[in-house]
Amino acid sequence: MPSTPTAVSAPGKVLLAGGYLVLDRQYTGLVFGLSARINVIAQEIKTSPGVQLSEIAVDSPQFYEAQWRYGYHLAPENGGIKVTQLHIGSTINPNPFVETTLAYALTYITAAGHLKPSYTFDPVQLRILADNDYYSQPHSTASSSPSSISSGAPSPPARFIKFGTKLKDAHKTGLGSSAALVTSLTAALLTHYLPRSTFDLDTDKGKRTLHNLAQAAHCAAQGKVGSGFDVAAAVYGGCVYRRFSPSVLRDLPEVGAPGFAPALAACVDSTEGSASKWDTEISKDRAKMPPGVALRMCDVDCGSQTVSMVKQVLKWRDETDPAGAKKLWDELQERNEALGAVLSNDKKDEIRDAIAKIRELVRAMGKASGVPIEPESQTALLDALTENVEGVYGGVVPGAGGYDALALLVKDDEATEERIKQFLVKWSNEKGEKVRLLDVKGEMEGVREEGLRQYDGWLS
Repeated sequence: MPSTPTAVSAPGKVLLAGGYLVLDRQYTGLVFGLSARINVIAQEIKTSPGVQLSEIAVDSPQFYEAQWRYGYHLAPENGGIKVTQLHIGSTINPNPFVETTLAYALTYITAAGHLKPSYTFDPVQLRILADNDYYSQPHSTASSSPSSISSGAPSPPARFIKFGTKLKDAHKTGLGSSAALVTSLTAALLTHYLPRSTFDLDTDKGKRTLHNLAQAAHCAAQGKVGSGFDVAAAVYGGCVYRRFSPSVLRDLPEVGAPGFAPALAACVDSTEGSASKWDTEISKDRAKMPPGVALRMCDVDCGSQTVSMVKQVLKWRDETDPAGAKKLWDELQERNEALGAVLSNDKKDEIRDAIAKIRELVRAMGKASGVPIEPESQTALLDALTENVEGVYGGVVPGAGGYDALALLVKDDEATEERIKQFLVKWSNEKGEKVRLLDVKGEMEGVREEGLRQYDGWLS
């Protein structure tokens, strides 16, 4: 285990095209990573000579009361590593994504043969830092980083701010924080505890191992097998994504159940020809952004209930009108692929028309299923931006749709950014809404190791 800290980051995501369709292996999603990242820094906890500490400490210092301490033990009958949250003072604040990820990652590490003979891990402190755009909190209402406070000097907006709230009370902007957290936390643990000969984040094999393990942990934490596009974006960045078959994870025992450890290792490491082969398809060649075009996100501060929306759309597809739904989805898949081709082949003059054709069918799906995938208020805002702001090629309500975000394709220059910001201020005042352009941009790179200097003031 390295004595110097290990830092890993994973990007957020935006599903530009393929909302709902990405749930079905017959179809694909056009997904991009985002420059907003979840960072995890793993550092050894120093103990006095002769003192043995069997504890893993996790904290997220941008939020109040965001500290978690865990004990662990090796479950009998190859049940893997069971993690138990410990009290901090008189309270326990559960964090299922952290707890489940620890159990899955530590179990995989033991199965890879790297648990010490004493059945313990060297104690580790895991610090989570989120880029500011993951949460709907204007910079002016949050405090600066510790380093700028201690110096007393004015500074530009810090990359990591204190949000001035508890984690459970923070308003997410829908950029994929849970998938980025699970991915970066898993990567940090594997990199910290495993020798590079066993796990190397920079190799295709390392990314495949991380992808499979993070997908398994994320699904377990959510309590369902989702499409996985958000974890794929966190690992690989921008790509055209075809989901894995849910059966890959269906028979995995629960953490601590007999046989969990070997079953998890076999699932994660499964290769061609094995019964539980991962059939995910990741194509980076078909997901490109033209030079001079940026993907930008707008935050509309009133989140959507994604789970209930998905259930209603799938009921329409499976029960209400299966034939009509298939016809619409097949046509929408063609239009989604056409947008991907327009972007990958640098056909800027065709972007607006390609987006308009997708939005037309997305609205039709919303009307048929009774779900506000592109609500009227979002339609009005997208149309106004596209028609009235120079440099805006077009935009969509990404992912499952709803009221909480917009994705725009725009000319990548400061003048266009300023025009969009001015337009949104005027729109927000006139409509009584709260819409702002986030600093985040689309990017192609996925998970990566990071240098430590950018975390000055946040590491103990």
